Amino acid sequence: MQITLLGTGDATGTPKIGCRCQQCTHAHDTGMTRLRTSLLVEHAGKNILIDSSPDLRQQLLRCGSPHIDAVIWTHGHYDHFMGYGEFYRVQDLPPVYAAPPVLEYCGGIFSFMSFRHNAMDTYEPFTISGVTFTLVEVNHPPVYSCGIVIACDDIKIGYTADTRFDIPEYSKELLSGVNLLLVDALAPRGYHVYKHMSYEEACQLATDLKAGDFRCVHLSHAIRWDLPHIGKDGECFRFD
Repeated sequence: MQITLLGTGDATGTPKIGCRCQQCTHAHDTGMTRLRTSLLVEHAGKNILIDSSPDLRQQLLRCGSPHIDAVIWTHGHYDHFMGYGEFYRVQDLPPVYAAPPVLEYCGGIFSFMSFRHNAMDTYEPFTISGVTFTLVEVNHPPVYSCGIVIACDDIKIGYTADTRFDIPEYSKELLSGVNLLLVDALAPRGYHVYKHMSYEEACQLATDLKAGDFRCVHLSHAIRWDLPHIGKDGECFRFD
């Protein structure tokens, strides 16, 4: 199994349009980016996309234009699902898996496209191409949002999606002890954002969950490029 970080940015991405802060200037000078956060899971010749960001076309071109066999949506914010429209006239529309309220909202936006809807209850594992996924509730008010536990053989990976630090205890139990945690870290250390985590909180959550390794994702342009455990667009993790 291989996990690729297709994007690691927040809703505005980095560089942010019209911004000349240190991080955005570095991005302009080097070509580095933080596209909107999404993941690609590859296993047994199949490709599963977690969240379809508005940068999906660019993301898929960057990683060799893989055929996507399934999509999982975590929640109904545009930076996590609106890129699904990029599949139009490109490939057969992949089936979508999501919690019922997420699927109802996002599916309604794409009601003009005919694709298979798969409503999956939280905390109930489901399998796609030999990989087991479990949607777990997180806390991203006011929108209903899920994280995901990804399991294959003896490997377990956690993705917190957009969330605050105070996620439900049962979700923490399922995320505990993951080999790799991908964790929301929108704001710099010392800042508080009501519905997201800061870098400091993300590091603390990874410690609390006893994650074997972790990467911070959903990063704003205010996050320095050189901090430990900062996810990078295109970064791959292979588990044999």
